[in-house]
Amino acid sequence: MNEDFVTAVSGVGALMEPARRALYLYAAAQAEPISREQAAAACELPLHSAKFHLDRLVDEGLLEVEYRRLSGRSGPGAGRPSKLYRRADREVSVSLPERHYDLAGDVLATAIDEAARAGSSVQDSVLAVAEARGQVMAAASEVSAGDDLERTAAVLAEHGYEPHQDGDTLSLSNCPFDRLARDHVELVCGMNLGLVNGVIEGLGCQSLDAVLDPEEGLCCVKVRSRES
Repeated sequence: MNEDFVTAVSGVGALMEPARRALYLYAAAQAEPISREQAAAACELPLHSAKFHLDRLVDEGLLEVEYRRLSGRSGPGAGRPSKLYRRADREVSVSLPERHYDLAGDVLATAIDEAARAGSSVQDSVLAVAEARGQVMAAASEVSAGDDLERTAAVLAEHGYEPHQDGDTLSLSNCPFDRLARDHVELVCGMNLGLVNGVIEGLGCQSLDAVLDPEEGLCCVKVRSRES
């Protein structure tokens, strides 16, 4: 489970509070940024309560702030700029079990572009792009302790694979692309294989291999020690 997922859960959780949710929906529905006074009046809240909840939504990354003099005047005597709120552009989504369809879309779109330019097969391009992305995932991780299987498991856990070690084998209890894999087995399982191989290569785990070994209820990929 990576930090982006935890942040998304926190942001969505912030909207469980009814007053906060009402303020967010009001801000999102407006064409222009809103003031605290506008928000409080529209949502029938005390001004101090509206201020607290609006600032909490800013802290969670759901609203953004700008400062502007609503009078339109400038210079001495124009007064202090007002603090205004608007919906943030950041996308927030949460799924359980963890899913990463945005990653799948990025890998597949990049692979199709590269296949079209090179005149190569899409399947081969998906594998290559996925391996490169897996190496980036490994490089971005701060995992350092443990043997090869433990380090690989830690990185895959950060990206929603839910790895479980059984002897010299890692089984992955979750496929982050499950819905796509159901309809496009060969393509998505090949992408998964590339991503996991990329993580292994990026970590320098020369004792491991990623292999396709489909099993009901698990990701199609397993990680095995070359000695097993």
